[in-house]
Amino acid sequence: MALIDPAEEITELTGTLNSIQDVLDLDAIRKQLEELGEQAAAPDLWNDQEHAQKVTSKLSYLQGEVNRVESLGQRLEDLTVLYELAAAEDDEETREEADRELASLKSDIGALEVRTLLSGEYDAREAVVTINSQAGGVDAADWAQMLLRMYIRWAERKGYPTEVYETSYAEEAGIKSATFTVKAPYAYGTLRGEHGTHRLVRISPFDNQGRRQTSFAGVDVVPVVETTDHIDINEDDLRVDVYRSSGPGGQGVNTTDSAVRLTHLPTGIVVSCQNERSQLQNKATAMAVLQSKLLERKRQEEAAALNEIRGEATTSWGTQIRNYVLHPYQIVKDLRTGTEAGNPSSVLDGDLDEFIESEIRWTRRQESGVDQ
Repeated sequence: MALIDPAEEITELTGTLNSIQDVLDLDAIRKQLEELGEQAAAPDLWNDQEHAQKVTSKLSYLQGEVNRVESLGQRLEDLTVLYELAAAEDDEETREEADRELASLKSDIGALEVRTLLSGEYDAREAVVTINSQAGGVDAADWAQMLLRMYIRWAERKGYPTEVYETSYAEEAGIKSATFTVKAPYAYGTLRGEHGTHRLVRISPFDNQGRRQTSFAGVDVVPVVETTDHIDINEDDLRVDVYRSSGPGGQGVNTTDSAVRLTHLPTGIVVSCQNERSQLQNKATAMAVLQSKLLERKRQEEAAALNEIRGEATTSWGTQIRNYVLHPYQIVKDLRTGTEAGNPSSVLDGDLDEFIESEIRWTRRQESGVDQ
């Protein structure tokens, strides 16, 4: 088999990076950065903390996007020089260093290319993620808590702020459910492929006979609502329950009936919030989460109706999407994309990028009707 000329590969990668820049429209992003920079410099910015956080978060994200593209371009230029140096001095060690950098650039440019696939109606939104324990008893509750940690760690690796709205702790160990937001642009488009049932197989730490246990947890991902969304909720369709927050927390949080649970009677959707001291604040946050879930439900219904008109089958949300096997062997495998990893501990510590990127490509193919 003929070896591929590194110069040809660099030319191809340069072309890919140029195409990515065209799609991202860096000139428009730089213009946005100027406008956001002016807003961030305003002396009264923090008079409205929610608005200020959105401005600074978007500013940081977009600056990161520009820096990422510019850094990749510089690395491609440096790589050309490195190969030329290796050839001029017939230096095998330098050649090997250049080969490693070429492989790294392929991976990094491929990851950036995935970002250009996030063009859905709500993909640019922040995300609300809810995790629920399912079948498996105490192991399932423990598994739900492991998944919560996995996503929080993933967000931390990315530098994305998160806020946990509600955690319902199980009696023996783990959690019954938790809801949190990932406050970064494109968080919904990035994470929506995680929606579904996650299956864990391991030796149960709660079984004194050391038997293997299979447990399940569900992950729900919806976009954060914005002021332009029209989601009307009739007060008569709501049941509002207040209760005392449970589990670890600050002293003031647990001494009053400040936690709020909303039940949307027509759909059966239930959301809770307990992270604020004020009952009114918790109700407002819970209402925003409920609106997000109803927005996503509306999006799914519209997509299903369109697919029915086209005569296409629809994919059922909530089906099993990924296996995490810790015994008798170790592997994490996605059932849709076939992506797998032999290091579950790393994945459970937030190393999810390979799975997420594969999901985004897979989802885009499904939505465009391309089989692969």
